[in-house]
Amino acid sequence: MAHEFAPGDDLIFQLESGLGLLRILAVTGEGPETVWHLLAYDEFFPSVEAAEAALAQPGSLKIRNAHMALTDRAFERTPAARLGNRPLTADELAAFRLWEQSEMRKVSDRSALLLLGIR
Repeated sequence: MAHEFAPGDDLIFQLESGLGLLRILAVTGEGPETVWHLLAYDEFFPSVEAAEAALAQPGSLKIRNAHMALTDRAFERTPAARLGNRPLTADELAAFRLWEQSEMRKVSDRSALLLLGIR
């Protein structure tokens, strides 16, 4: 089955306090062994337009978590929609590369929002 999302995708999720942003760094494995690698930004926005405006100047965004590795099941439980796709930078991929080189590659079965302590 083809994935709906791809590396470089900017994702938006909604909370009562506003809208947050995630970024897909990589997708590894296949089928039930798929692992989603995400970056989470710290800011919340009042509208989709405000989030899109912030993404137009990504250097101004603060990173809340540079790398989270989620199982396919956990990613499916992360309610997010695709805003667009941008090329990934070496800085964005640095934490993912460290995870790849690590002997202890932790992968969570909790949704991204739970990992961030948001929900």
